[in-house]
Amino acid sequence: MPFLGQDWRSPGQSWVKTGGGWKKTSNEEKNNNVSDESYCKVEKECFKENVLLTISYDMAAKKRKKDLINNNSKVPYFHREKWIYVHKGSTKERHGYCTLGEAFNRLDFCSAIKDTRRFNYIVRLLELIAKSQLPSLSGVAQKNYMNILERVVQKVLDDQQNVRPIKELLQSLYMSLCSLVQDMGKSVLVGNINIWVHRMENILQWQQQLDNIQINRPVSCGMNLTDLPASLQLNIMQCLSDGQDLVSLGQVCPDLGTLTEDRLLWKSLCQYHFTDRQIRKRLIMSDKGGLEWKKMYFKLCRCYPHREQYSDTLHFCTHCHILFWKDTNHPCTANNPESCTISISPQEFINLFKF
Repeated sequence: MPFLGQDWRSPGQSWVKTGGGWKKTSNEEKNNNVSDESYCKVEKECFKENVLLTISYDMAAKKRKKDLINNNSKVPYFHREKWIYVHKGSTKERHGYCTLGEAFNRLDFCSAIKDTRRFNYIVRLLELIAKSQLPSLSGVAQKNYMNILERVVQKVLDDQQNVRPIKELLQSLYMSLCSLVQDMGKSVLVGNINIWVHRMENILQWQQQLDNIQINRPVSCGMNLTDLPASLQLNIMQCLSDGQDLVSLGQVCPDLGTLTEDRLLWKSLCQYHFTDRQIRKRLIMSDKGGLEWKKMYFKLCRCYPHREQYSDTLHFCTHCHILFWKDTNHPCTANNPESCTISISPQEFINLFKF
């Protein structure tokens, strides 16, 4: 019976089959061949790993480039509708329901930006969406939101008006995105994170452009505001409904600064925006025993929402459930459509789509 194991008396040689036939090799040569083969195998594995890494890096670079291209490409505004039907449930006639993102896409907000009467309404709506409703929008609606915001910023840069509210809007949006991007991967925002990082860079760039605006003083060709009597100047100031506008006006020159400190101006602002009960809860007395209406106004603004006033707003028909702009007609079947129509604020517009 042949011995199949290794004999301890063996000289250390073994038969190996080669291309030219069988031949004897020693253990040292065998170890060298094995080490060469293992080295070649490791080298091949390293080469394959480097190739795979290169391919993955190329794919990642192409994906980032594709994301940026998709982000830069504008969404065509397929819907420029003057009114939409708001349905909150399925019926025999209609299936599904209308969401905030659908309403934001379908209503004609692009033309509304160009209308001075509707501009502040759109800016306030964008700010409310940025603070709490951005994750609830669909991917198309989020992209449409950024495109509309870009148009708003471009209009402000061209007209050099309404700079302060747009700065506040961009700041609110940037702070919201900073918190939302940290939760990426939890279905908070739609799209690749590279897209949102690029959008945040655009927001910072827009803020820088707004900071660099230099409003040129127009050439005086007639009477200015400071040339009017003080009583007329105060009457003009009473038409301002925002305390920040009064503060900005007072920084123009010392004479206007003195007039903007008038107690009656700030008293009328407080009584316009807040109720008597709210005012009584936030009384601030001066050293002379009078009320500090200016300080009370800003304190009330921090505690309560101020009254919003817009030249033109969206309207809602309670009879046919149609949302439309004020100057556009809608196919209402009521005998007296005006009696069923109510004006809605930006916050009421958002609440309309909460189920």
